[in-house]
Amino acid sequence: MPTLPQLIEDDMLRLDAALAEFVALADATAALVIDKGGFLLAQRGDDSLLDFTTIGALASGAFMANQTIAGLVHEKNFNSIYQQGEKVSMLVCDVDEHCLLVAIFPSQFGVGVVRYFANQAISRVAAQMVVAGERAPGRGLDLSVLNMANPQELFRKKI
Repeated sequence: MPTLPQLIEDDMLRLDAALAEFVALADATAALVIDKGGFLLAQRGDDSLLDFTTIGALASGAFMANQTIAGLVHEKNFNSIYQQGEKVSMLVCDVDEHCLLVAIFPSQFGVGVVRYFANQAISRVAAQMVVAGERAPGRGLDLSVLNMANPQELFRKKI
């Protein structure tokens, strides 16, 4: 499985800008970039109203289950899943081999408009992941094998 490229401050600023633009244009409640293991990489929206960490983990699981279904019906993959509720809907889209974009938006908004603006955000996020990957090829991270009980080796204060 490919590893997530190392992300630096500039990468995070560009991911944040892509999500900010997407939320504004699509009038979404929130947008997340998660790795396919469910770890939250970037977010935009009010996290006091929603548990982004749990949503990211569950959205990743739902997407990966959908990929298994794709294989069972002889489809290479499904590039998105859409879940509609009475008040809130969610769209999860494949970005690249590393990431997913999760959009949470009011159900009365059409998914077509959200998907249109999501495609623009996906292009920007994917392009930034390529830049990050080219900066240090082969030096990525597999977040699923990290020891989250002791993350000090991974996260250090910028000096």
